[in-house]
Amino acid sequence: MENYRAVMPEHLNHNGYLFGGALLKWVDENAWIAASLDFPGLSLVTIGMDRVEFRRSVKQGSVLRFLIKQAGKGTTSVAYSVEVFNCLEQGEKRDSPVFSTTVTLVGIGPGGRKLPLP
Repeated sequence: MENYRAVMPEHLNHNGYLFGGALLKWVDENAWIAASLDFPGLSLVTIGMDRVEFRRSVKQGSVLRFLIKQAGKGTTSVAYSVEVFNCLEQGEKRDSPVFSTTVTLVGIGPGGRKLPLP
């Protein structure tokens, strides 16, 4: 799955760059969307991200591309690799992610109990 997001003034930190928390929110949302499309009707929640490392700063007006791929599936959990690219960067930087991680989600049922994935 692929998705895009524009970086607007309300997404910036005190130094004028993309706030890390905004990017993490978008990464989590995109992983959840991918999982919800793969497992329709199942309630899913994020249980973790494997690594949080921001490789380059992102300026206002940037267009971010989110590339989401299923990376693994267990009995009750599914993992998605998420890579984030700045579409407006030039040269080699454009092909190198500004951020990447693996997001793991689990299916839950009543009372928050884990459910097996179909």
